[in-house]
Amino acid sequence: MSSSPRIDSVAAIAVHLDHLVGIDPRLAAIWTAVGEVRPRIDAAGFPGIARIVCGQLLSVASAAAIWSRYQGVAGALDPAAFLGIGEAEIRAVGFSGGKYRTLRVIAEAVTSGALDFSHLETLPARDAVAYLTAHKGIGPWTAEVYLMFCAGHPDIFPAGDLALRKAVQDGLGLDSLPQIAELAEAALQWAPHRSAAALLFWRYYAVCRNREGVLS
Repeated sequence: MSSSPRIDSVAAIAVHLDHLVGIDPRLAAIWTAVGEVRPRIDAAGFPGIARIVCGQLLSVASAAAIWSRYQGVAGALDPAAFLGIGEAEIRAVGFSGGKYRTLRVIAEAVTSGALDFSHLETLPARDAVAYLTAHKGIGPWTAEVYLMFCAGHPDIFPAGDLALRKAVQDGLGLDSLPQIAELAEAALQWAPHRSAAALLFWRYYAVCRNREGVLS
């Protein structure tokens, strides 16, 4: 992991943003426009990644409604108990078949010991993403968002997130929506503070478009 502060408090994020403005002065105006940037802290482990899987390819409002119902299913937040829940019960709350199968693979990996979320605390960003994406159903976006919100990793930038891409386009005055690979490459200049940059741009998206870019 980076030696930079974890993104788990307003003060820690402000430290990162101070460094970011020094690296890229364009971000100063964006920070001024949004004001205080708050962290989002989610549960680690299976509950945290289940929530992220829930939100894949959905609007924030739809994901919130489905997640609220999912939490009401007995055992849904425990990987061992999840394996005893039928697919029909999970799909009834709004999960697709694909998302159910992804959670099942993750639950099996956790219960077998093949996936150890605490191991992520010892890994740098690239290795942590690779460790998660080695498990079927966990793509780069899911891995990166988990590392940011559940592990508090300070140097993650989910370039595949559409709201983030739109925010960067608006905030930096780009002529077109940046492609994923293009944005990932551009974000390298913000290392090792990329998580704070992502939070800054998500906040900018919320302020400018009056809608949240991530499930809070």
